[in-house]
Amino acid sequence: MTNRKASDQLIVALDVPTVLEAAGIVENLGDAVSFYKIGYQLAFSGGMQLADELVRAGKRVFLDLKLLDIDNTVAKGVEAIAKTGVSMLTLHAYPKAMAAAVEAASGSGLCLLGVTVLTSMDDADLVDAGYHDTAETLVARRARQAFEAGMGGIVCSAAEARAVREIVGPDMAVVTPGIRPAGAAAGDQKRVVTPADAIAAGASHLVVGRPVVAASDRTASALAILEEIESAA
Repeated sequence: MTNRKASDQLIVALDVPTVLEAAGIVENLGDAVSFYKIGYQLAFSGGMQLADELVRAGKRVFLDLKLLDIDNTVAKGVEAIAKTGVSMLTLHAYPKAMAAAVEAASGSGLCLLGVTVLTSMDDADLVDAGYHDTAETLVARRARQAFEAGMGGIVCSAAEARAVREIVGPDMAVVTPGIRPAGAAAGDQKRVVTPADAIAAGASHLVVGRPVVAASDRTASALAILEEIESAA
């Protein structure tokens, strides 16, 4: 796997309701964090403008929008997002959607990430959703399809990171949400691990939200996670 600096591996999730609050978090963290995730909540509250400001400030941005639509619509969306200069974009790992997205992003620096199984879901949730596979089996299938489609990486639980890394090889990104430092509450995530465990399992990037954003000392929390990442490398 390509060597990466810890500062490039920690992605802080700006899962807050307003741009003002998100901007305050970024200012508070300063140079300690260089990579941020913007999801639905913030994206639909002015977050796309914030993404542009972060890119111009030299930060990296991961847009977690989980695109899924007909091929042409996915392609047009990816083309537009590629022009913004953000670093990563998620879409659901359906083969046709991934193929359209890869073609649309060709020649840009946008890393496309296939979402396998949401970390809030376990095997029982998949049954309720009409799937007959376990989370482990479905993650493996979608990881293989993403690799074959030429995607830049995979989003999966760190619990599946080792198996995914074996499927996609050393070069693709393996991005793992649901990361909780030792002693942190799991919240609504059902499949969580520590930063060190995730890196050891083959994750290339860790998405961390509440353990940093809700901490009384955000910078100290972020630096502790970065130290844990470095110790596991």
